[in-house]
Parts: sequence; structure tokens; C-alpha cells
Amino acid sequence: MEDSVRQRIQDIIESHDVVLFMKGTKHFPQCGFSATVVEVLRRSGADFQDVNVLEDPGIRQGIKEFTNWPTIPQLYVRGKFVGGCDIVREMYENGELDAVLSANEG
Repeated sequence: MEDSVRQRIQDIIESHDVVLFMKGTKHFPQCGFSATVVEVLRRSGADFQDVNVLEDPGIRQGIKEFTNWPTIPQLYVRGKFVGGCDIVREMYENGELDAVLSANEG
């Protein structure tokens, strides 16, 4: 991955407490997995930044290399990779996601 792409991804993650790299936007998800994570975050009351990987091929491929995670969406909370759709959904269902989202707030 180019250093410029790596730096852009790092800057996005560091600039927002909660970031979702996804296909589409939080107002118009363009895949079912992204829509699922958006809905989970809404139900959790999380304010999050969406990054539409469909608009930027460099970010789309780069985020997979950045985390060594092959799929999108990808959720980051306070600079740390949380997971993809299945992990986020499972964490929501067992209460772990709320703890991650609220840890060290403010």
C-alpha cells in the first residue's frame, strides 16, 4: 500500500472516535453487511463517521491491508479496530459493543 493511502487512513481513524469504513454511506448503505453495522451503531446511539470505500479505490483496498482484514465494513473505535459485520453484531447482541463504545468517553 502506498504511504499516502496509509497516512490518509490513519488520519481518518485518529480524527474521529468511531469510524465505519463501509460500502455506501450511513444514510444510504450499499451492501447488506454495511447496512447491518449502521443499524447496530444507530441502536447503540453511537455518533460515527462513515467512509464510503466505493468512492475511493485506494481506501477500499488499503483498509483491507491496513488491518489485515479481508472484508468491508470495518469498525474502528478510538483508533482500534473492532471488527467486521459478524463481530460487531455479536458484540451488540451480548452487550460488549456498548462497553467498547462508552469506554473512556469524554
